[in-house]
Amino acid sequence: MPARRQPSPARLKMAAVASRFSLPLMARIPDPVKRVMLGRRSVTIDGNTLDTTLQLMLTAQRASGVGGLVASDDVAVSRKQLGAVAGAFGTPIVVPVRDFTIPGPAGELPVRHYRADSGAPLLVFLHGGGFVLGGINTHDALCRRICHDSGVHVLSVDYRLAPEYKAPAAAEDSMAAYLWAVQHADELGADPQRVAVGGDSAGGNLAAVVTLTARDTGAPLPALQLLIYPVTDMAGETVSKNLFADGFFLTKADVEWFDRHYLQDAAVTSSDPRVAPLLADDLSGLSPALVLTAGFDPLRDEGRAYAAALAAAGVPVDAREYGSLTHGFVNFFPLGGGSEVALTDLTSALRAHLSR
Repeated sequence: MPARRQPSPARLKMAAVASRFSLPLMARIPDPVKRVMLGRRSVTIDGNTLDTTLQLMLTAQRASGVGGLVASDDVAVSRKQLGAVAGAFGTPIVVPVRDFTIPGPAGELPVRHYRADSGAPLLVFLHGGGFVLGGINTHDALCRRICHDSGVHVLSVDYRLAPEYKAPAAAEDSMAAYLWAVQHADELGADPQRVAVGGDSAGGNLAAVVTLTARDTGAPLPALQLLIYPVTDMAGETVSKNLFADGFFLTKADVEWFDRHYLQDAAVTSSDPRVAPLLADDLSGLSPALVLTAGFDPLRDEGRAYAAALAAAGVPVDAREYGSLTHGFVNFFPLGGGSEVALTDLTSALRAHLSR
């Protein structure tokens, strides 16, 4: 595999500064003005037309010389860059927040509790980032929004990352956090009978794996599994992985880079259900699922496939695809446009599912 092009430290710093100033302004630009700024026709692929706001964001990203989710082959550099970009997507949403640690299988796990009304449901949230990047802070704005708009408690989990910790470490931490949440929901002010698990991308994978593990070990099943453009089959080749291999935020090279870091020299292979829930022998008897996919996402087809496999196994599934959006759209809501509309739909659906 050829080495990824390495932007210079100066270019990465410039890109981070540009993000900090340009991203908050983008939401205020009227759509017709964005179209003029783009100076070209809409992007239409596979029957979907790319959201104008995201098209402008992607154009700016390419101009910065930092393409894709992974900024550099240097893990520390990529983590720092993602943190800088996430910081530019800050949100003024205020909810009660408390940071603390809980016991994990290999030591204390940092968590952040976003508090809702007493007796409300609880969502154990597992962040995305390819099992290598991301953390509580990169997904803080999203968790605040979910808590505020859905009216649910959110417990965001800082699970162990690769390459320092290979698979299935992240899944083991996620399961431990879920079990802790079930046992301590009362202490958090939440309803212990309505504890859900969810996440985006890698976090969606972990949420699916937690649900499978709960069923297989006789633990209480989550009230709902919220799977936002989940990774479900790392080894599978799909149309979407090739159709959207480059230019739409998450690239095929990014996906392969994440997989190598998570699985190389790991205790499991890419066909193990602990990393590929789509390949589990039996998907029956699992929690109801709310599955979200994006039209311009390399992971689109495996998310679709998992929703279909769950439904075929008799699991209640609410599958929603946002055809104009890219991977990462739940974190892009501060930009407005289709990402904001989709997140509003997500929080409304989550509230409805957990009120049943």
